[in-house]
Amino acid sequence: MKIALIGYGKMGREIEKIALERGHEIACIIDVNNPEKFDSPEFRSADVAIEFTSPESALHNYRKAFAANIPVVSGTTGWLERLDEVKAACENGGQTFFYASNFSLGVNIFFALSNYLARIMNRFSDYDVKMEETHHIHKLDAPSGTAITLAEGILENLERKDRWVLDKANGNDELQIKAFREGEVPGIHTVVYESDADIIRITHDAKSRKGFALGAVLAAEFTKGKKGFLGMNDMLDLQS
Repeated sequence: MKIALIGYGKMGREIEKIALERGHEIACIIDVNNPEKFDSPEFRSADVAIEFTSPESALHNYRKAFAANIPVVSGTTGWLERLDEVKAACENGGQTFFYASNFSLGVNIFFALSNYLARIMNRFSDYDVKMEETHHIHKLDAPSGTAITLAEGILENLERKDRWVLDKANGNDELQIKAFREGEVPGIHTVVYESDADIIRITHDAKSRKGFALGAVLAAEFTKGKKGFLGMNDMLDLQS
């Protein structure tokens, strides 16, 4: 499979390494220094584009890929207020888009585990719930897309919480998320349920970017021959 890389930072380089190990070809690399590559024959020859850039440039990148009828796999977060436009391009324009706030297989298992735990804890109102997440200092958005996905899963399954808030909860109906930025931490996410009697804590701690990159390449492989808006639940068949 021929893969175009949009974004060539640490994640892009890790994705390139794993894609080559799995027998794929890198057809084109597009970064901030060569945006003209979107109009190149090399880009148009790609079977799929994997995009990890910034919230400010993500939507522009998707539009350029869709104009070339290139399916997109994206892990960029912080742009989801424009998600309806991307879904419309899939539903009405025949495009293919695979989005995940986190491509780690372990994290997506963690999402399913957290959702299941929230359904159980919905019956036990003595427990309050909060979240913490830690990422490297280069992370641009807070809370992270992964933390938001975790929080939304909890809110869907825990009736006593109505919304998530960053840093400080002002009411019992708010789910507090504390976001820390430290060193080069790939990502740590913790969900904590606490009562007067005890604490239940579940954590996912990423050891490196390798798991994220592998998941992105697997997602690119999964998109081949498919149309529409896709995600990790489609690929992994996880019931959230």
